[in-house]
Amino acid sequence: MNLRLSPETATALQAEAERTGRSQQEIVREAVTRHLHLVEDDSLATDRDQARSANVVRPARVAYRKVTPRLHLPEDTSSLDLLDRDDRF
Repeated sequence: MNLRLSPETATALQAEAERTGRSQQEIVREAVTRHLHLVEDDSLATDRDQARSANVVRPARVAYRKVTPRLHLPEDTSSLDLLDRDDRF
């Protein structure tokens, strides 16, 4: 398998390998394993991985979706105007 990385990613991977003393190949293998949720060793699992395996947190059904605002402020009103109240210090 060949993997083409952007120059920035390749530099970051090389720096991480030098910082940790691990091979670049080992870091990429672990990243792919984590991404595919194939982590079996709890010491490698992040808090999020552990929460997912305990069914406390479920992965997102959709990675990203565009949100359309449903509420609109009246014209000539800003959100700061709504916060400008007498009970503020």
